[in-house]
Amino acid sequence: MGGILASIPGATAQGLIWGVMALGVYVTYKLLDIADLTVDSSLCTGGATSAMLILAGFHPIVSLLFAALAGMAAGLVTGFLHTRLRIPAILAGILTQLGLYSINLRIMGKSSVALLRQPVVISLGNIPMALAIGFLVIVAVIAVLYWFFGTELGCAIRATGNNRKMVRAQGVNTDSMKIIGLVLSNGLVGFAGGFLAQYQGSANVNMGRGAIVIGLASVIIGEVVFGARFNFAYQLSSIVAGSVIYQIVIAFVLQLGLSTEDMKLFSAVTVALALSIPTLQKKFTKTKIAPVAAGKE
Repeated sequence: MGGILASIPGATAQGLIWGVMALGVYVTYKLLDIADLTVDSSLCTGGATSAMLILAGFHPIVSLLFAALAGMAAGLVTGFLHTRLRIPAILAGILTQLGLYSINLRIMGKSSVALLRQPVVISLGNIPMALAIGFLVIVAVIAVLYWFFGTELGCAIRATGNNRKMVRAQGVNTDSMKIIGLVLSNGLVGFAGGFLAQYQGSANVNMGRGAIVIGLASVIIGEVVFGARFNFAYQLSSIVAGSVIYQIVIAFVLQLGLSTEDMKLFSAVTVALALSIPTLQKKFTKTKIAPVAAGKE
């Protein structure tokens, strides 16, 4: 029990970092209604960019800005393939993801680079500082997203995900809205990748593998546990809370003895269960209502 409690601060810090990535997934999955698989590689692109710039002597904060720009470039490619070449969104994301694997190897020059004794913003070796910085970053990101999606452009992006035909009838270029949404989403993912690389002290070409599953798990868990009520800021905060809960659960099951080789399977089952909860709730509600209605008759 002591080991499980001791792992919670580290899991919380990691959950805050992954929470930035989950917010990026939320933009495409919930607001744009696009399943974007680019994130499985754009996370690594951000991590690789940040790591290599730090090794080249750049300030770690500056490296995070370039990590975000690298992620935005990846989102731009996916947006171009989808909107200009009319490739279905899920296939466009897969194509970009595959291409980024080679690009990430080019950026790093090898499959993995270490940041030993390099200056970083956030570190696994200082959990209290990691928690403080992670919390401040999350607050800043949520504040910026809350402001942006309250602007005319942000509202147009949200409306595009809700009803493309209606938005198009209002004279809004929905293709441009999709591109901007994908760029913003992958910019957040790249930023999170840079943070993650600094936190764990290395960047690896496979560090983003399964990121979309973690992002979806965070989004669904946040909505199921906290609900999609109140204002937009609350919804964004619930996504981050879902990410923290997910990482704590992962730490818990690892402490119980689950092999790391089974984590992908566990993550897939967790997301499947979380996604099925709304459907199961509806069926359960109908089952309860049916006998009551029959009794009234």
